[in-house]
Amino acid sequence: MSELASTPPVTAEEIARYVVAEAVWAPSVNNTQPWRFVADGQQISLYADADRGLPLADPDGREMMISCGAALFNIRVALRSLGYVPQTIVLPDPSRPALVAQVSWRELAPVNEYEWRMSRQVRRRRTHRGAFDPDPLPSGMLGALRTSAERDGAALHIMADDGRRATLAAAVQTAEQQLRLDSSRVRELARWAPAPGSLRGDGVPATSYPVRTERTDPYYPGRDFAHGHGWGVPPLSTAQSHRAAGVVALLTTAADRPADWVNVGQALQRILLATGTCGVAVALHSQPTELPLLRDFIRTKLSSGAYPHLVLRIGMVTQASVSVRRDPDEVLFSSGGGHVGLARA
Repeated sequence: MSELASTPPVTAEEIARYVVAEAVWAPSVNNTQPWRFVADGQQISLYADADRGLPLADPDGREMMISCGAALFNIRVALRSLGYVPQTIVLPDPSRPALVAQVSWRELAPVNEYEWRMSRQVRRRRTHRGAFDPDPLPSGMLGALRTSAERDGAALHIMADDGRRATLAAAVQTAEQQLRLDSSRVRELARWAPAPGSLRGDGVPATSYPVRTERTDPYYPGRDFAHGHGWGVPPLSTAQSHRAAGVVALLTTAADRPADWVNVGQALQRILLATGTCGVAVALHSQPTELPLLRDFIRTKLSSGAYPHLVLRIGMVTQASVSVRRDPDEVLFSSGGGHVGLARA
């Protein structure tokens, strides 16, 4: 079990507390953590928190719903780690679009070794923001990741040739250049990039990205969270040469509706936890999918008409990043509207 509690949760309230404490470790765009949870007996409702959305970068809420989908997958993993079988309904009430999912647990089933290993990665997983070592991925991993994405209604398209990798890299470069020239977008990003030493539990801390850009071949630039301040983690290597970009892929869906966005989030988190069990890291790029023209270009030229949501780079690397999360007390509520306090370790 997670290090959260010294004794296993037993009551429905204790289980909800444990599950939400795991759910908040899902990845979210700019670490906005755009979610809240309502516990009602043996059911947790997951809501999108529009107050934590990105009006300029994500006007339709697509990335917000992807983030919530990742949190939903963590709920499912946490319940399985306790031996429960999660029953999940995605977008159960069309009149309440912010209600992303409802998850209940009433049946028990033995936890297998793979589920246990996945649950151990929930708090250890970190988004990589740099280059990779040249070491190859474990044999069979890419096929397993493609199958994993399909289980949640998404698809993982591997950019298998140099031309497609270079084209996608050019799209990421173009998007990042355009976004850095948009002063409004720069200010929106800056609100989620706290200075070193900040006590905030959200946003992208300076402990989670490199102090200088690591050049890859081809080049996939990351977001400029430091914005010229020199913040970031010093490099583990003093090598100045280009390092590996890793295996490059697109995470897509056949349709482009809110339910698809939630499923992308679940598929993403399944991939991230699965790679983590093998010591593999993943870098994420959403810049080109935030610009409609570039997103459409990628859809027609690189993903066979499927809707792209994220660029993934997958590879081997030693990670030193440290992320942050809000206290689960802030996001867990009872069905009566009050906070459900989280037992301290």
